[in-house]
Amino acid sequence: MRRFPLPTSCALLVIVLALATSVWAAPKKITDLCQVSHPSDSTILWECHKLKSGDTPLQLFGASWRDVLRFNRIDQRHFKAGVSLKVPRNFKEVADFTPLPREYPEAAGAEKFIMVDLAEQFLGAYEHGKLRFSFPIASGSQENPTPSGDFRITAFDRDHDSSLYQIDNTDTPYPMHYGLRFYTNPQWVAFWIHGRDIPGYPASHGCIGLYDEEMQQRYYTNPTKPVLLDAANLYQWVVGAKADSGKITSLRNGPVVRIIDGSSQQAPR
Repeated sequence: MRRFPLPTSCALLVIVLALATSVWAAPKKITDLCQVSHPSDSTILWECHKLKSGDTPLQLFGASWRDVLRFNRIDQRHFKAGVSLKVPRNFKEVADFTPLPREYPEAAGAEKFIMVDLAEQFLGAYEHGKLRFSFPIASGSQENPTPSGDFRITAFDRDHDSSLYQIDNTDTPYPMHYGLRFYTNPQWVAFWIHGRDIPGYPASHGCIGLYDEEMQQRYYTNPTKPVLLDAANLYQWVVGAKADSGKITSLRNGPVVRIIDGSSQQAPR
C-alpha cells in the first residue's frame, strides 16, 4: 500500500491523489449575525444594527469597540456595510466579554489547559483551572465540523500555510499562521488552531481560527492598523521560550485541548 505524506491542513474528507480543492464544500457566508445564536446571547440585552457605508467600530462603539466585536465573534475586516450586528444596550455588560467559566476545577492540576466551546464559538486558556484569557473563534462549518473530545497540542508552526486551500481568487496558499496542531484524523488530515478570518460564524474546514489582523493586513491590506492579535498571543502562551525553527516543530506534553459542543462534554481520550 502506498503511503502518502502527512497533510498539513484541515478538513474531514479522505484525501486522494488528484483531488482538486474545488470539490470541498465552501462555507456559507452569513451577513446577518443577529441570526447566529450562542447560548450566552440571552444574558445580554442587545439590539440588531445593520452597518452602513462609512461605519467604523470606533465611530459606533467608542472605547468599547473591541468588546462589541468580541461579542459578535467578528474581526475588523468583516465589519462592513450590509452586515447586521448584535449591539448591546449597555456596553459595560460586554466589557472583556467571555461566555466561558472563570474557573474550571477539572483543569486545576494542569499548568496550561485549553477549552473550546463550539456552541459559544469561544476558546479559553486556563492555568491551574483559572481562566487566563479567552478569545472568539471561527470553528468548522456545518459541512466540515470541528471534532469534539480531548486532544493535545503536538506541534507548532509560526508561519504555517495550507496545503489544500488558497486565498479567494488567487493561487496563494491560505495562511495558517501561529499554528498549533491538536489532532490528526485516521485519514492523516491535520487540524490546527491558527490565525484566520473571523467573520462571526463557523467558517473553517475543521480547524479553529483566531483573530490574526497582521495576516489580514499583509494579504488583504485590511485593516490598515492591525489590533486584534489573539492567534499570536495564544501561540506565545503555548510555545513560550521553546526554539522556533520556522518549520513544523513537535511539542512534547503540550496543553490538553478540550473541545465541547456546548450540550455535552466528551470523555478524555
